[in-house]
Amino acid sequence: MSKLYLAYGSNLNLQQMAYRCPTARVVTKTYLEHYKLTFRGYNGNAVATVEPSENDRVPVMIWEIFDKDEQSLDIYEGYPRLYRKEYVTVKINNRKTQVMMYVMNLGRPLGKPSAYYYSTILQGYRTAKFDPTYLKDGVVRSVVK
Repeated sequence: MSKLYLAYGSNLNLQQMAYRCPTARVVTKTYLEHYKLTFRGYNGNAVATVEPSENDRVPVMIWEIFDKDEQSLDIYEGYPRLYRKEYVTVKINNRKTQVMMYVMNLGRPLGKPSAYYYSTILQGYRTAKFDPTYLKDGVVRSVVK
C-alpha cells in the first residue's frame, strides 16, 4: 500500500531518500502554501519544520512511499516523540490531493541548523531547482540572536 509524503527538509535530498527509502519515488515538486520553513532545536543542531504563515510558502517534493519507507521515515523523524504526522492538501496536476507530512511537536526553541544538515537540504534544493532563498530565509528567521 502506498501513500503520498511531502518533504521540505533533508528528505528533499535524492541520495538520502534513496538510501533511507529505496522503494520511494518522486511524484512531483510543488509548494506548500500558507506555511513557512523554520528550524527548531539546539543552536547549531536545529532541524527543519514548517509552521502556518498566511503569506508564505515552502518548496516541497511529493514522494510516493510504501509501508517500509514510512517505517524508516518514522525512525529518522523521531516519530512520535520529535515529529507528528499531519495531512495537508496540495495541488498535484491541478487536483487537490491529501498528503502526509512530518511536523515538529511544540516546545522546541528556534535555532540554527548544522552546516552539514543545511548543505544536505541545499543539495535537495539545487537538484529540484528550487530558489535557495526560501532555505536561507528559514535559517535567518530561526537564528536566535
